[in-house]
Amino acid sequence: MFDYLTRRNLMKGLAATGLAGAFGGKAAFAADEPLGITLVVPSPIGDVGWGHALAAGLEPIKAAYGDKVKVTILENIAEGPDADRIMTKTVADGNKFLIAGSFGYQNGALQIARRDPSVTVLHASGFQVAPNFSPFAAQYFQGTYLLGMAAAALSKTGKLGSVSAFAIPELITSINAFALGAQAVKPDIEVSVVWVNSWFDPAKEQEAAKALMAQNCDVIFSNAQDTPSVISACEEAGVYAFNLNSSMKKYAEKKYLGCVATDWSPFFKASVDAHLAGTFKGANAFLGVADKVVQVVDWNPDVPADTMTKIKELEAKIADGSFSPFTGPITKADGSEGVASGVTMTNPEIIAMNWHVKGVTTPLPQ
Repeated sequence: MFDYLTRRNLMKGLAATGLAGAFGGKAAFAADEPLGITLVVPSPIGDVGWGHALAAGLEPIKAAYGDKVKVTILENIAEGPDADRIMTKTVADGNKFLIAGSFGYQNGALQIARRDPSVTVLHASGFQVAPNFSPFAAQYFQGTYLLGMAAAALSKTGKLGSVSAFAIPELITSINAFALGAQAVKPDIEVSVVWVNSWFDPAKEQEAAKALMAQNCDVIFSNAQDTPSVISACEEAGVYAFNLNSSMKKYAEKKYLGCVATDWSPFFKASVDAHLAGTFKGANAFLGVADKVVQVVDWNPDVPADTMTKIKELEAKIADGSFSPFTGPITKADGSEGVASGVTMTNPEIIAMNWHVKGVTTPLPQ
């Protein structure tokens, strides 16, 4: 069973019961009660995007466990104190499995895990780990490198763009790999970035896409937008575009370059299995092509055949671990050495990346 709740409905409930009543104690549940699983996301659940991909990742769990689980999705929950209160309430209501679906939920979700060891918490895009608390993130960079190759092959101006949500390492690495993949085809290609500082702002996203197109960017990367705004604007202008998480092809039939899709169901299912078996152990889950979490789909047929052959060869090497987009030599945007020749960045180093590679022309926000 799936229940969809919004911030407005949940806050009405908090106001009606009072915070003290809402958080005063844990409800007692019989042993045969279903496992309560709650997913909290910062944007509305639509037909595309990050929230959509997370929600889709829970469907196989319902199929496997049926009435033994109850899934609740809390959508449009802004990061900050409201999210902390809402997550605390859902645990106080007896839900023992929490998926905190945004980077900004980290501190509140971690406190919940520390207070109640019987609760399992998965947290998106973070870095903190506890015995019952696992951060999880996608190795999007594996896919954006490949799409960078395709973008460079199609670009006529030598200028690429990215409309990006927030300057967190997960999205910085996606841009850097996009640039490196493009430079593997055309060494002098450049990437400009507009940071919109929002996961869900259709108007601002469209304005950012148009600003990049005005700078002659002729392939644009929609980096973690939960709406098809960038994709639609590019289609209308005749500019290639691609995105993360779930396919937006129906919004751009001609100029859709592809999607770095994520399938969270293997990770979610394994985590629920471990929780029910009493064997869950918190760990940093950084998942990619080899884990069957990341896959590039909906390749545009306009990509030249020779480029596509090279892309597929590298994709296989990424899957078997014989190639990493972050193997040196890599130069930082400021001209200093980022990665020495022959050295491959470790996952912890990638997760903490806070610099751009040479060719990304937009400074990171301070």
